[in-house]
Amino acid sequence: QVQLVESGGGLVQAGGSLRLSCAASGGTFSAYAMGWFRQAPGKEREFVAAISWSGRGIYYTDSVKGRFTISRDNAKNTMYLQMNGLKPEDTAQYYCAARLEYRSTVWYNARRDYNYWGQGTQVTVST
Repeated sequence: QVQLVESGGGLVQAGGSLRLSCAASGGTFSAYAMGWFRQAPGKEREFVAAISWSGRGIYYTDSVKGRFTISRDNAKNTMYLQMNGLKPEDTAQYYCAARLEYRSTVWYNARRDYNYWGQGTQVTVST
C-alpha cells in the first residue's frame, strides 16, 4: 500500500509559479498511474492532470493546458506539478492520487479510479 505526501504549496501572486511535489512510499512507485486533483472551498474535488507509470501517457483538464506540466521521477518516487501563469481561480487544496496500473500509457481522470490519496497542499493565488 502506497502512502502519498504532497508539498510545495503556498501563496503566490497571479501570474506566478509554483511546483508541487508528491512523494510516495510503501509501494513500487513505478507500478502506479498518478494524478493531481484540486478542491476549492464549497466545490467538489476536480481533476487537474494525470500521468501513466512510464510518463508516456499524460492528460490535462482544459483549464490548465499550456500552463501546468505534470511529470514524475520513478527513481525518486516522486511526481511533480509545475504550475505557471497561475490565476486566482487556481486557488484550491491540491491532492495527489495513485492507483496500480501496469499498462505503460494508461492514465485516469476520475476520482473513483484512484485508490490512494495524499493529505493535500494549499495553493492560494492572489490578485
